[in-house]
Amino acid sequence: MAKLALVGAGHAHMTLMANIKKFIDQGHSVDVIGPGERHYYSGMGPGMLGGTYSPQDISFPVQRMCEEQGATFHVDSCVAIDPEKQYIKLKSGKEIPYDVASFNTGSSIVNDPVEPDAKDIFTVKPIEKLLEGRNRIFELAKQETLQIGVVGGGPAGVEVAGNALAAAEEAGANATVRLFHGKSFMKQAPERVRTLSKNVLKKHGVEFIGGEYVDKISTGQITLKDGKTYDEDIIFVAMGVRPRPLFEPSGIPAGNDGGMLVNKYLQSPKYDNIFGGGDCIWYEPQPLDKVGVYAVRQNLVLYENVMARMSNEPLHEFNPGGDYLLIFNTGKNTGVLHKFGFSFNGRTAFAIKDYIDSKFIDVFKPEYDK
Repeated sequence: MAKLALVGAGHAHMTLMANIKKFIDQGHSVDVIGPGERHYYSGMGPGMLGGTYSPQDISFPVQRMCEEQGATFHVDSCVAIDPEKQYIKLKSGKEIPYDVASFNTGSSIVNDPVEPDAKDIFTVKPIEKLLEGRNRIFELAKQETLQIGVVGGGPAGVEVAGNALAAAEEAGANATVRLFHGKSFMKQAPERVRTLSKNVLKKHGVEFIGGEYVDKISTGQITLKDGKTYDEDIIFVAMGVRPRPLFEPSGIPAGNDGGMLVNKYLQSPKYDNIFGGGDCIWYEPQPLDKVGVYAVRQNLVLYENVMARMSNEPLHEFNPGGDYLLIFNTGKNTGVLHKFGFSFNGRTAFAIKDYIDSKFIDVFKPEYDK
């Protein structure tokens, strides 16, 4: 009997978690470590903030899904790995032994400018923070005015700004949403996508603050590098993502961003019994964008290779695929779509995103939770 540990109950592990019983039936034990009893699908998080979806609509009951198949689920988080002795150390102090481990620990938001103990600051990850931000908007909606600041000029900032405004309007607030984007806006996106995104947000009423980077985020205030300050009642931080500093300190080879280095099999080149997917990896053959589409594409290969490694069978190569469909949820059931150089915005773009996201949810969500 071998011990399998799934560290993280995220997108890239959905097929593995759906097939836990197959590992159990072969006599293996399975431990799953996740931060909560439910896992929230990040692609629909901004829609939850904006009121399009309920928390249950966009989440999976991962603890129940795993436990009813015979796994042991730990509501906890990994703080270190000993790849030589083959155990995972948890925040609670527990040590989970493994023969094969797979990591899908995601990423955390860059929040360097945020002062310690600052209040009413909501990062876009974990996704539950967006729900807290939505609830706070409703709590403060009766104020004479409500100022909402969004820090970050990338796709996450765009989605949060549009949906924070939608939440404020739903709550009946007299709200202003300001998007702080530093010296560039959507710099990785094609020019037409930048233009369409800015146009739809301006049409909604979002204000753009650019030209200077944010220096400090404190309770009720955003301070720019030039010293200019803006008073905000609620601040969302969407400044980009990075893997948690977990692998290199544990002696596991990491890539440029600190993510676990993996080869074409999504396997550590140094430890052949360790696999990984999603935002927490650095894919050695080619850099991959930190977008959910790759975690979804990695699902089947991770499952096949973990099963193959435990059965001493040949591994399958991961194919990242070609150009992927980009759709941003800009609030009020509007979106911006881009694929193969073709871009447009509006309700049709959001409807396509809603269809694709809902289909992913439907594949893995158990019937009792729908």
